[in-house]
Amino acid sequence: MTLEDWEEKLDAVLAEADRALEARWGGRWPLHPARPEAGAAANPRYDGLFRVTAAFTAGFGSEKGPGYLLRVEVATLESVPAPDREALEDEAASLVRDGLAREFPGRELHVARDGGVYKIFGDLSL
Repeated sequence: MTLEDWEEKLDAVLAEADRALEARWGGRWPLHPARPEAGAAANPRYDGLFRVTAAFTAGFGSEKGPGYLLRVEVATLESVPAPDREALEDEAASLVRDGLAREFPGRELHVARDGGVYKIFGDLSL
């Protein structure tokens, strides 16, 4: 497996989580006026209410070591209450966990809190 293969599979998992959050929470807050409706762009991170991304970190000073920080952004001008933000992040983490198990069968990958953020960590080998 190449790095491109790994990240392509990860992007597919993130896109699926984005679409699932959109289906469940999409009408909860008004969409940012500069953002197109869900389904308007080829990639769900560029449209709709949510942007689910992951960025690699070497994990210096982290409890979990190297991995991908999972980020869930809500594209609205309204304030998202802390309990809703936590529920969104928990749901996204669960969706990503399930997607990783499907896309990377037999690989020991975890999605858990590392400090105040969710992180994907474990067997990141290519």
